[in-house]
Amino acid sequence: MQSTRRVLRIKVLQVLYAYEIANDPIEKVKKDILSDLQDAEKYKFASDLIDNVLKNIKKLDAIIKGKIEHWEFERIALIDKLVLRIGLTELLYFPEIPPKVSINEAIEIAKSFCTNQSGKFVNGILDSILIDMRNDNTLDKQGRGLLDIKKK
Repeated sequence: MQSTRRVLRIKVLQVLYAYEIANDPIEKVKKDILSDLQDAEKYKFASDLIDNVLKNIKKLDAIIKGKIEHWEFERIALIDKLVLRIGLTELLYFPEIPPKVSINEAIEIAKSFCTNQSGKFVNGILDSILIDMRNDNTLDKQGRGLLDIKKK
């Protein structure tokens, strides 16, 4: 059985995919796809994740582009791109989520919804970004179960 957060991340992926394909207003897409989320906390997590991806898309894509050697960003499958953006958003803007959780969730979702190689691809990119964040002291993680890794 999938974790509640995984189900929410999959819904976030569905919203971002539908938004990218249909070009409908994001609030309409969120309302359509997240309508079955009755729990306010779950809805807030999904909505915050979507909003952070969209608000920071240029920064996220620039970071991802810096990690894809010998590959054109435009040639990355849309689902892979969206999974990378979601995972990177969690690394950057969700200090309460442990980095390994974000990366493992992204890998599992990529394996389920993308190609056979997507899990390895997503793992390689996000792991490399995490290493850079640790080396640059830009990783800001704290909360229950974390060691309070704060950026300086």
